[in-house]
Amino acid sequence: MLPYTYLLINFFTIVICVIASFDKRIRFNRYFLPYLLAATLVAIPFIFWDSIFTACGVWWFNYNYTTGISIAGLPVEECLFFFCIPFSCVFTYFCMNRFFNLDRWNAFNNLIVFVAIIACTVTALLFYNRLYTFVTAVVSAIIFIFLHFIVRREWIGKASFVYILLSPGFFLVNGILTGTGLSSPIVNYNPEEFLGIRMLTIPIEDALYGYILFLLNLYFFELFTTKKRAAFPQLF
Repeated sequence: MLPYTYLLINFFTIVICVIASFDKRIRFNRYFLPYLLAATLVAIPFIFWDSIFTACGVWWFNYNYTTGISIAGLPVEECLFFFCIPFSCVFTYFCMNRFFNLDRWNAFNNLIVFVAIIACTVTALLFYNRLYTFVTAVVSAIIFIFLHFIVRREWIGKASFVYILLSPGFFLVNGILTGTGLSSPIVNYNPEEFLGIRMLTIPIEDALYGYILFLLNLYFFELFTTKKRAAFPQLF
């Protein structure tokens, strides 16, 4: 077992995107500060959620794959996860939106939101006794309501399309974290606290968890980017 496995997963998830950020056609490096602000704001409640679930035994970590450094009861690599993974997602969305016209996917906003809210609500009602399933479904429904009905973001369709494009990377990263190709998983789940439905080794709840993590990062990134453009128009 390599004690730096989880750290290397984070590193290889982000390194190509960071390097590409300095490409003159992309220049995403100008947006590092807004991204860092957005990621930090989103990471705080997610790390709290993660920490509580770890303390409750909903999931736990195999420290044989980590450096052994902990923050809030979590491996430091798990905290870095909430900065590295969303960076790759937001960067991909930024590039796709810059070089391609994805507006057609916004026609599916209403359908995506209503299906998601109904599915999450039904899931929460049926599986209220499975903590990971219940909390993920409830939080997801709230986030969809917030993004669509309160702040009225029109890019949910585009973001959903990009998330689908990112699914091979999702399966690779989450697959390794949940045990694909390893003698034992880095992240272990209490079978009593989730549906038990896995995509290869990945609990299906992880897909929704990653989706809302991406959407929230995108929302705050857009918010902070807009403010930065207003304050420093000469930079954009």
